[in-house]
Order: sequence, then structure tokens, then C-alpha cells
Amino acid sequence: MIEEIHIRDLGVITDARLPLQPGLSVLTGETGAGKTMVVTALGMLLGARSDASSVRSGAKSALAEAVVRLPHNHPALTLAQDAGGSVEELDGEQSELLLARTVNASGRSRAHIGGCSAPIGTLADIGHTLVAVHGQSDQLRLKSAAAQRHALDSYAGEALTRLLGEYRTTYDRYRAAAAELKEVRENSRARALEAQTLRGALEEIDSVDPQEGEDTALKAESLKLMNVEALRIAAATASGRWQAANTLKGTRRTCWVCLILPEGPCSTKPRPTKNWPHSLTV
Repeated sequence: MIEEIHIRDLGVITDARLPLQPGLSVLTGETGAGKTMVVTALGMLLGARSDASSVRSGAKSALAEAVVRLPHNHPALTLAQDAGGSVEELDGEQSELLLARTVNASGRSRAHIGGCSAPIGTLADIGHTLVAVHGQSDQLRLKSAAAQRHALDSYAGEALTRLLGEYRTTYDRYRAAAAELKEVRENSRARALEAQTLRGALEEIDSVDPQEGEDTALKAESLKLMNVEALRIAAATASGRWQAANTLKGTRRTCWVCLILPEGPCSTKPRPTKNWPHSLTV
């Protein structure tokens, strides 16, 4: 049973809540009071096509919500849970389900089932298990292809139930295989390019011919090469000072010579060499 319908910014209705009770409910009112908008909101909740022209003038979007109370074994609850929606259990026999549909001023529509976003088609499937709309010239449920198939299957009786289950299982497997085949065909070019790239990478690795422990030796060599410039500068400085000392003539001088060397292969901090004389008298 639909307990309440909430309508906002739909047609002439700004914001209204319509509580319903068990039994017969009758809506009456003057022309333009919004009776048609109630039926429009109900149609939106049943998955009917939405129309941007039904959004109230000046509003960004229209909203239709319904709170539905159902027994635990109702098919609408199963459909809602399969769609990812949540169902609130009220007692040991009944549960409550929230349905919602919005349409913005540009015509884009969204559906929510049990607080979770869901396709419009799923909302329509749930709506068809809840409501039958009778108009002057149509009966919406009888026009539904799903309802027609259900009536035909029900007429066939229990003898068809087992065959119907087998057919559905086989059809689901067919659809899964068809989707996988489509994905393989559409992405074959990308897969071939990826395979070619991987083959090229393997060929480059094979051409390098890496050896065990080679990375350690290469790292040590790299650190040694990093200090080449510091060693060159230190040697040039020592050589310049030595030559300056040799140019002194007739005067006794003391020339301090310091050869700058790194602390180690991983350090850039200079230090005087231990094996070089601290001073030289000329």
C-alpha cells in the first residue's frame, strides 16, 4: 500500500504531501487545483516518460516521492534489493520502501529506489507490481510487454515453470558470452598493440643480458664517476701550489701543499690526504 506521496515543483504544485489510508481515497477539486499532477507524479514513480514542461515555472527540478508499505514476500522488495536499494523492516510481517523520481528543467530524469540511484526501467518494474492505472481509454499494465508475458506464462501453469527457469539460465549465459565476445572483438587492436609492446620490452632485456649482482657493481662505478670532478679539481689545486713553490728563487719559503680528496665514494666532503707531506721547505 502507498502510505504517502510527496510532490514538489510539479506543475501547479509547489510542495504537497498526500497521506493515504487503506480503502478508497477520492481526490476532488476545482479545475487547475492539481489533480492531474497527482496522477502525473504517480506515473513518474511507475517509470513513465518524464517531461521537462511539467517542472514548475522558475524551479530547477520537480520531485515525486512515495512511501510504500509491503509484506516481506512482495516481489517489489526483491527487485529493490537486487537494484542495491535498502528496505526498512517495520515488524515481523511488513517492510517500508521509498521510491523517488526527479526531472530537471532540461528534461533529464533520475530514479532512486530505497535511497540508491537506479535505472528508470527498474523503477518501472517495481511500479508495475504496485499500481494499476485505469484511464478512459487505456489500461497501462495490459499494454506492458512484460505483463503480457507474465500472464501467458501464468496461464501455462506449473508445467512451464521448470522450462522457463532453464530458459532464463541459458539465456543469461548466452548474454554473458555475447558481451564477452563483443569486448574481445572491440579491444583486439589494443590487445595486439599491448602484446607487441611487451615483446619489444623482452627483446631489449635479452639484448642487455643482465647478470646476477651486476646492479651492485654498476652502482659502485656510478658513485666513483660522480667524484671524478672533485678529484680533478683537487689534483689541479695541488699541482698549482707545487709549481708556485718551485718558482721561488733565492728565498727560503715554506709551501703548504694540501691534496683534497673525498671522504669516500659516497661523500662530497673534502679532507686532506694522510700520505701527503704537511709542508715542504724550498
